[in-house]
Amino acid sequence: MADLGLAEVGQARIEWADAQMPVLRSIRERFAAARPLDGLRIAVCIHVTTETANLVRTLLAGGAEVALCASNPLSTQDDVAAALVDRYGAAVHAIQGEDTATYYDHIEAVLDTRPGMTMDDGADLISIVHGRRTELLDEIVGGTEGTTSGIIRLRALEAEGRLGFPVVAVSEAATKRLFDNRYGTGQSTLDGILRATNVLLAGRVVVVFGYGWCGKGIAERAKGAGAQVVVCEVAPLRALEAKLDGFEVLPSLEAAAKGDVLITATGGRDVVGRRHYDVMRDGVLLANAGHFDVELDLGALRELAPQRRHVRPHVEQHVTPDGRRIHVLAEGRVVNLAAAEGHPAAVMDIAFANQALAAEHLVRDGAALAPRVYDVPRELDREIAALKLASLGVRIDELTEAQQAYLHAWEQGT
Repeated sequence: MADLGLAEVGQARIEWADAQMPVLRSIRERFAAARPLDGLRIAVCIHVTTETANLVRTLLAGGAEVALCASNPLSTQDDVAAALVDRYGAAVHAIQGEDTATYYDHIEAVLDTRPGMTMDDGADLISIVHGRRTELLDEIVGGTEGTTSGIIRLRALEAEGRLGFPVVAVSEAATKRLFDNRYGTGQSTLDGILRATNVLLAGRVVVVFGYGWCGKGIAERAKGAGAQVVVCEVAPLRALEAKLDGFEVLPSLEAAAKGDVLITATGGRDVVGRRHYDVMRDGVLLANAGHFDVELDLGALRELAPQRRHVRPHVEQHVTPDGRRIHVLAEGRVVNLAAAEGHPAAVMDIAFANQALAAEHLVRDGAALAPRVYDVPRELDREIAALKLASLGVRIDELTEAQQAYLHAWEQGT
């Protein structure tokens, strides 16, 4: 950690976030009474934020021992790390701005605790366990993964027959995908861009690469801010959906030539590369909302425009030989966490409720599960949605017995 003296500030911020996370708080209260994770060592590689701190508190309340590291070198909030150690008794290995070597040293330190469960954002823990720490495989009952990018890696492991334990795809839960990805990423991505640049989005051309749930959220929020939104896609169904949602859909090269702000949210790599840089407008802003920093080909940009300087915190200006200024935000890392605070706590309440209940599910049922990637059980999705509605004071109807019977019958027709 950077400084234990930051613990008091961190605790206050953690408690502020906790007040906006009623679902996770209710799970923590139940965990404290039932202790479903008693004696379990959990290795957690998630962005070290106030919301993550409340997830860690919930795991601790359930009886687990928790070792935490960051899932991005720029996303750690040092005061939160200090508070987790000093006030809540977690082991934390994370420093804001740590270099790549230190980042991986911290992952190794967390794995040195010999965990019985992993919790990932991006699958770095699981990747290392299956690579150079295979001696840990037999001790791990299961894992969870909270990002689409991480699930891509895990499904590749599964396809090769190498996945060593069951993993719950928290990122695929309806309560996570529909709300965290759409509303959380939508708001927090624009928050990161605005904090880094203080630009006016109204009247600007914002290009969104990828129209999955994250891309949808970014496009919706940019439109709400008054921007003209262009969507780039490789999937026909998603491109059609974007068109019918009212957005202009263009090939990426055409979009790059007209965009003022370009945002990647695909989970892929080299989404924006040299051919795009060659046609970009002077003053363009480049931001990445995907988990890994490979969506922007920064190597190609540095070859094209080796002259560069920081003009604001989190804004690096590259000047091309013909004098165009291309601005990269947050080193091409996930902009909502590197340049801002990530998703609002009210959204992470749902995402981290999924993580906590998935951990409980793995403890209870993991021994009977084959080493595969699993969806969050539907009953957990429904439970989380019901808890969130209750916390918002929203009531809904229930089906009558006759209505339920009709939905499970075949006899009645036209």
